[in-house]
Amino acid sequence: MKLFDVYPLFDIEPVKAKGSWLWDKDGQKYLDLYGGHAVISIGHSHPHYVEMLEEQLEKIGFYSNSVKIKVQEELAEKLGKLSGYETYNLFLCNSGAEANENALKLSSFHNKRKKVIAFEKSFHGRTSLAVAATNDKSIQAPVNIQDNIIFVPLNDAAAFKQAMDKEVCAVIIEGIQGVAGIEVPTNDFLKLIREECDKNGAVMILDEVQSGYGRSGKFFAHSYADIHPDIITTAKGMGNGFPVAGVLISPNIPAKHGMLGTTFGGNYLACAASIAVLDVIKEEKLIENSLTIGNYWIEKIKMINGVKEVRGKGLMLGIELQFNATQVRNDLVFKQHIFTGSASNKNTIRLLPPLNISKEEADIFLEGFATVLKSHLQTVS
Repeated sequence: MKLFDVYPLFDIEPVKAKGSWLWDKDGQKYLDLYGGHAVISIGHSHPHYVEMLEEQLEKIGFYSNSVKIKVQEELAEKLGKLSGYETYNLFLCNSGAEANENALKLSSFHNKRKKVIAFEKSFHGRTSLAVAATNDKSIQAPVNIQDNIIFVPLNDAAAFKQAMDKEVCAVIIEGIQGVAGIEVPTNDFLKLIREECDKNGAVMILDEVQSGYGRSGKFFAHSYADIHPDIITTAKGMGNGFPVAGVLISPNIPAKHGMLGTTFGGNYLACAASIAVLDVIKEEKLIENSLTIGNYWIEKIKMINGVKEVRGKGLMLGIELQFNATQVRNDLVFKQHIFTGSASNKNTIRLLPPLNISKEEADIFLEGFATVLKSHLQTVS
């Protein structure tokens, strides 16, 4: 049997990782500023993370959600305290797409409606409702397409208010749009969504799958707007590479046996990984580091010739160039040995490094990036 060929791959095979660094099978070392789509939050192979997983595996690795699993309660308590959502309830699952599926399903259970407002350039996952709420027809099969979802331009208050009515079940929005190339909803726009959802009895869903867990310089990116959504979804950085996701649910939305469910969600190992991540984020002050290094990068990157714009917050940054970024990204990985991310905006490079990246490592990128851009600008001229 061969693998189903759906991924365009770099001809690189990592075999070891530590902190912000990867090593391939030939011993070449790479600075990882992408973290496998913003997944590596506390650095590769963090000793506390490894220890927690090893200890849990020696005790019990798995049982289904038909018994009490105390580590789920520990995870919920720690997540509530660190995120500021202690009064919310937590449903554990396995991926960002699954979290968004459950968020949309729960919203419809709650208010018995079908209509959903999402935003242009959005990405919420590749499954059923999640991909239907994703503004990319190229990844939607005919079975995914439906009439219940309306796409509105991001930060367009007039268009949003025109689309909003008392038939809307939910509004789903990313804390910061990631795949789009790091597009940030304004604080005023998020506040408007909150107000209109309250006025019309709709559920406000904040997709923090990529932008959450300290990546923006706050635990959740929407906290900059000082709002509280009804539902928040998390994944990626939540497990630092272990498949885990969560749905944070307002106490105003009641639970009922059978309305949601999962076989693997909230298993012992997933909880151990997630608790370790929260421990490290708190003890090593990684949210503060995210903001500090992010601000430093923004200031320095803006000064580099060839950069059109830098968008984002904390360590979720998009660098838009004055030309297609594909070859720049290729040169970064193959000549400078630095991993970065692409975006649907082909002129944009994404930076999503571990939150414990150091200033020295940030400077390595600045030097390598400036070198590559200089070479490309000379070629163009």
